[in-house]
Amino acid sequence: MIGKNIIRYVLLVAFQVLILNNINLGSYIYPAVYVYFILLLPFETAGWVLLLSSFTLGLSIDFFSNTLGLNAAASVFMAFCRPGALKLLKSKREYEPGIQPGIKDMGFQWFFFYTLILVVLHHSVMFFLEVFSFTEIRQTIYRIGMSSATTLILVFVFQFLFTKQDKT
Repeated sequence: MIGKNIIRYVLLVAFQVLILNNINLGSYIYPAVYVYFILLLPFETAGWVLLLSSFTLGLSIDFFSNTLGLNAAASVFMAFCRPGALKLLKSKREYEPGIQPGIKDMGFQWFFFYTLILVVLHHSVMFFLEVFSFTEIRQTIYRIGMSSATTLILVFVFQFLFTKQDKT
């Protein structure tokens, strides 16, 4: 499991830095697909491991994007809020060891709201820290919405492409 997460970490950082950061989608859209790593960490991941891995993930993106800690701060905040989101989204199926947060184990609706909550929190922290002012609040909220929608779409594309589906 650890090896799978390390490979996922490296591939998502590479995809974010080499592809997404070099595509010009305008100043309002920033797809942060690297948050998919945090979303898919197992339920039984210790809190300190969750926070530390999120920090190193965000710092890796910051290093290659020259964003001075914005992604690290937003990623740590997202990881900090993850247990609260899990408590908020009670599932019919308990969060037992071996179950992954994903469509396959938890269902589409659960994964959609789980992803939506955490991605919007991540983007809110990142964009408000970037602007560091409430004077451009309309533009900031628009950026949060557009970037969250784009990130959500990419997360679901990844979820459907790279998750083995049960054959029934």
